[in-house]
Amino acid sequence: MMSSTGIISGVSVSFECATVDVLAEASGPDQRTAVSGLLAREAVEEAFALQTCNRIEAYVVTDDPATGRAAVDDFVASVSDEVAAEMDHEESLRHLLRVAAGLESLVLGEDQILGQMRTAYEDARGVGGIGTMLEDAVTKAIHIGERVRTETAINEGAVSLGTAAARLVSEETDLADATALVVGAGEMGTLTARSLAAHGADRLIVANRTVPHAEHVANEVDADARAVALPAVPSAIERADVVVTATGSDGHLIDADALDGAGETVVIDLAQPRDVAPAADDVPSAVVYDLDALESVTDETRERRQAAAEQVEGMIDEEFNRLLDQYKRKRADEVIAAMYESAEGIKSREVSTAMSKLESEGEVTEEQREVVESLADTLVSQLLAAPTKSLRDAAAEDDWTTIQTALRLFDPDFGGEAGPPDFVTDAAPGDLPDELPDEAPIDAPIGPFDDD
Repeated sequence: MMSSTGIISGVSVSFECATVDVLAEASGPDQRTAVSGLLAREAVEEAFALQTCNRIEAYVVTDDPATGRAAVDDFVASVSDEVAAEMDHEESLRHLLRVAAGLESLVLGEDQILGQMRTAYEDARGVGGIGTMLEDAVTKAIHIGERVRTETAINEGAVSLGTAAARLVSEETDLADATALVVGAGEMGTLTARSLAAHGADRLIVANRTVPHAEHVANEVDADARAVALPAVPSAIERADVVVTATGSDGHLIDADALDGAGETVVIDLAQPRDVAPAADDVPSAVVYDLDALESVTDETRERRQAAAEQVEGMIDEEFNRLLDQYKRKRADEVIAAMYESAEGIKSREVSTAMSKLESEGEVTEEQREVVESLADTLVSQLLAAPTKSLRDAAAEDDWTTIQTALRLFDPDFGGEAGPPDFVTDAAPGDLPDELPDEAPIDAPIGPFDDD
């Protein structure tokens, strides 16, 4: 397969159709493992995976759509077809742009997804998943994500799930008189701690498996904050009015017993898989929210950002068309390069043969040699000018039948040591016309490229 002639196939399982538990079921151990698994499939040339708390997505590059669909179908085989959205080549490209711009996020325009896209790109590249096709697609998505956040107001207001969680908490309780516990000191936990402090939380406890990380978060927020280890979480819950969890733990960190008897507590579980056991919902003194419950907060933000979102849609349309044109130019240019490589091979061989014959008749000057080579170069350029234009026009018009035909006709090995095909070398001199008829079009097939 030539580097820019593959087809991208994608699949997405997101919060729009799937619950938190379904998302957890669809996710793999990590993005690198997911990409490696996709690359292990036969005929998958490139692969990219994005796993966040509210979406699981995979993209592959293959020779044909059916192979790509089979690969991404297997990637989400653990969930039902109703929650998995398949995407063809163009749908995949547009979706990637929309995801990076924040238009597909639970919080419209959130900033965190852009960093997650960059991380996913580095993960995929680290295991050999990024080639020409996905390099262009993912970097274009990251580029549009950066543009929309500097040129529009799409990220004003609640720009992350952590911010949305802090807003929801502030509506439930008076943070100025509350103690907030944040479990997890990763990116989500850090954003949550900052947002809680910005919403007026006066006292913060940050719990993390690695205490120095929790201390770092505690030191950078504008509040009375301290760090504890994960084993201290049950004790910290007894003193907390608000608990927000955002870890990457495989199992539940907080169960019903930890909340029972702790008094009135607002709990928001941002983790995927869930940090809070489902039984905690039955504790009378605890109000538990998960990712699905943040929709009410994010809907308000979505309404305020709708005008900016319309502007972003226009930017995406523009960048999407540029990306398609970029692919088309590359595909045409690769076929054209193959065509010229074939012609150059034939030209070099025939010039060498001609010079050998001339030298056998007598001395050939350097000036005469240059005349012969210049004539050969001019013939190649003029004969290939029309096919070059036709191939570029075919790419612009999505005429991939012509492109694929050209790939077969102008195989770079055509002019190799084996020489032209038998149907050319076996032809008697009288089988080929001495000259073209006057009415022959300029781009009519000539010599070995004439199927007739």
